[in-house]
Amino acid sequence: MKLSGDNLAASLSRQLAPIYLISGDEPLLVNEAADAVRARARSQGFTERELNVVERGFDWQALLSNSKAMSLFSERKIIEIRMTNPTPGEQGADAIVELAAEPSADNLVLIITGKMDGRVQNSRWVSAIEKHGVVVQIWPVELARLPAWIRDRLAKQNLKADAEAAALLAERVEGNLLAAHQEVEKLALLLPPGPVTADTIIDAVADSARFDVLQVGDAAMKGNVTRALRVLDGLRGEDFEPPIVLWALNKDLQWIARCQHLMRRGQSADSAMNALYVWRNRQPAMKHALSRLKPKTVRELLLSAERADRMIKGVIRSDPWLEFERLVAGLAGVRLASAA
Repeated sequence: MKLSGDNLAASLSRQLAPIYLISGDEPLLVNEAADAVRARARSQGFTERELNVVERGFDWQALLSNSKAMSLFSERKIIEIRMTNPTPGEQGADAIVELAAEPSADNLVLIITGKMDGRVQNSRWVSAIEKHGVVVQIWPVELARLPAWIRDRLAKQNLKADAEAAALLAERVEGNLLAAHQEVEKLALLLPPGPVTADTIIDAVADSARFDVLQVGDAAMKGNVTRALRVLDGLRGEDFEPPIVLWALNKDLQWIARCQHLMRRGQSADSAMNALYVWRNRQPAMKHALSRLKPKTVRELLLSAERADRMIKGVIRSDPWLEFERLVAGLAGVRLASAA
């Protein structure tokens, strides 16, 4: 079966195929499609996930052997295969054809790759997946459709944008889908549920202090502790809401932790960030942080974020801003005394 990304949700609601191929050049939409498959698989008892990153010298035979290995206590698992480009080679094609033609009830195969040209779409391994499973082709959102796409995304955040507001946002992001997603996330954070007009967006964007919260993590990831703490102090002086500060810092930390996980499995920093659709304008700072932060340090910083959350909720009686200072300094590479 061959589907567009728009029809995937309906297909998943009807049945779960044994093998999926998701192809496209829009990282956001590709990742969301993969997330939808994973979520449906988990609901069907596929609780384990095995990630395979295909690079030069990848051992396809080992993957096949692992897919057939059975254990008395093994759980149903998702075998995820990420290919930077849709050219697995002869051995890879043989392995994929076998995975498609001889499915296991205990495995779900999920292959994620870039855009396929006509030659690849007609290849034997793609045809095998189309015959026994589902091929999902992700197409870019055309510029003319972007305002409607933005309105739909805002509606899911309980924000009802009028046509002028959606057109303004589409113009601001210049057709960049990841940037549009970022703007929607920001507005969902900054605005209460309800109607959104062009004036609402202009006011939100014009209030630059609200977006300074993202500069804290950016400076910290670059190792500039002085600037990071200065911006943090400025936010506190403006009575900025602590939950928003925590959201921004925790988002960067979660990205870093997940990137490190992919890097331990052989991916480069750039490919890991793209796989997790880290915002483009954050990638240079995050790459710097990935080059110097050890996983143990990141785990400690995530625990610091959890402490700050408990302080905000009143579970721990202490000032969350002091914990923010410790967290930001730690992200920049400087250790401060604990706030609690």
